[in-house]
Amino acid sequence: MGITKTDFMRGMQCRKMLWLDKHKPDLKVIPPEIQKRLDAGNDFGDRAMAMFGEFEEMTVYRPGTTIPDKQAMVAKTAEHLEKGTPVICEAAFSYYSNYCAVDILRKTGDGYDFYEVKNAPDVYDQFVRDAGFQYYIMNRCKLNIGRIFIVTHGPIEDDPFEINDVTEKAKSYAKWVNDNIWDLNRMQKEPNEVDVEPGFQCSHPYECWYYDYCHNPKDTPTNE
Repeated sequence: MGITKTDFMRGMQCRKMLWLDKHKPDLKVIPPEIQKRLDAGNDFGDRAMAMFGEFEEMTVYRPGTTIPDKQAMVAKTAEHLEKGTPVICEAAFSYYSNYCAVDILRKTGDGYDFYEVKNAPDVYDQFVRDAGFQYYIMNRCKLNIGRIFIVTHGPIEDDPFEINDVTEKAKSYAKWVNDNIWDLNRMQKEPNEVDVEPGFQCSHPYECWYYDYCHNPKDTPTNE
C-alpha cells in the first residue's frame, strides 16, 4: 500500500484524515456542493485533455468497474513514453508503490513538460505542492521533466485554459515530499486510530470530509 497524490495531500493537511481514508472510509461525508465542485473539476480536466490537439489517454479500468487499474495504466504509459507519443493524458507512474496520474504530458526535445489542470481562477500553493508530488514521482522514475505548469480556469469560456509556469517552485517541493512520504506510508498502516486534535487543519486548505466525526462529541456509556 503506497501513497497516491491525493493521499499525500490529504495526509499533509491532517494525518488523521489519511488514516480514516484507509481504515474508516464509511465515515466520510461529502457535502453536495463539494461533490458538485469535484464533478465540475473532472469535467474541466476532461476538456483540457484536447488543449494541445490529439492526445492519448492512459486511463484503464478494472473489469466491470470504474476503478482505475493502476498497474495497467503504468504499463500503458511506459509503452507510450517508449513510442514518444507527443501528448499523453492521465500518464501513470509508480515508485515503490507510490503513485500519481499526471493530467497532461507534452513531449519536448529532451523529455516532457507537464500540466496540472485545476478548475480554479488562480494558482494556489496547494496546487503547486500537488504538482511537486507528481514531479517527485516522475523524477524518481527517471523521466526528464522540463517545465511544470498549472492550468487554471480563465474568464473566457470558449477558451478557458490559462497556463501558469510554476516550474521552479514545484521542483523545490521535491525534498519536502521525500521528507514526508515515507512517514505517511508508515502511519497509514498503523492499526490504531491516529490522535489529532481538531483545529485549523480541519478546514484549510479544504474542509475535511470527516469534520462531523471529529467535532461531534462521542456518546460514552455511563454506569447507573
